[in-house]
Amino acid sequence: MATLLLLRHGRSSANTAGVLAGWTPDVHLDDTGREQVRRLSEQLAVLPIARVVSSPLERCQETAAAVAAPHSLQVETDQDLGECKYGAWTGRKISELAKEPLWRTVQDHPAGAVFPPSEDFESESLAGMHARAVAAVRRLDAEIEAEHGPQAVWCAVSHGDVIKAILADALGLHLDQFQRIMTGPASLSVVRYTPNRPFVVRVNDQARDVADLLPSKQESSGDATPGGSTGVADGSGQDAAATGPDGAGDAHGHDTVATGSTGSSVADVAD
Repeated sequence: MATLLLLRHGRSSANTAGVLAGWTPDVHLDDTGREQVRRLSEQLAVLPIARVVSSPLERCQETAAAVAAPHSLQVETDQDLGECKYGAWTGRKISELAKEPLWRTVQDHPAGAVFPPSEDFESESLAGMHARAVAAVRRLDAEIEAEHGPQAVWCAVSHGDVIKAILADALGLHLDQFQRIMTGPASLSVVRYTPNRPFVVRVNDQARDVADLLPSKQESSGDATPGGSTGVADGSGQDAAATGPDGAGDAHGHDTVATGSTGSSVADVAD
């Protein structure tokens, strides 16, 4: 099973301005964001990343370029990894949007949230964004595993709400629960898709070492370990106690979820 590294872009000028950027052009990383992605690039340099695929928006492209550079990779672009299309909400202050009647739907029943149309920006529902983003990463993951093998590692660089929607799907959560997930700027989340189920290895990680994400020579059937991971590896990155006769373990002996501290959502932070 390939390893998907879900990266949110570094902090942008819209984040600091408290504006919902959406598909606004020319929104770039700020100084803090550039430093965040520099550190992220150094952190991920030890991994054998096969491909880096990004949202078309500048803040993601800049993040993806920094991550791709140590691996001499060209950044690929996929429109389906792009930000949610917020329509008439695009470019507005979060503090103003919080007063809109739709705000409570976005918070409490996001599966029913449809953003208002605009002459300047496309609009869609959160459910529509969820469907296209999940389909994109599952399609890309299968394609990359077929091309590079089950030990492949690849990056998808996207936006807070998009990554939360992908993680909600991997966790088996209804979209109405996706606001429970937090993904800060320049955070790393990790998913491994197996024939049986996805394994969510990390969520909103902003500091941890990534050596445990190095591919194992043993493959997992997608079976989980009763009682949870032991944290004891067999020298190849596999949880020794969790390994069955076919090399099955729970995501190679890694913790199921590792969380950071900074959230991101239309709920509280402009993306």
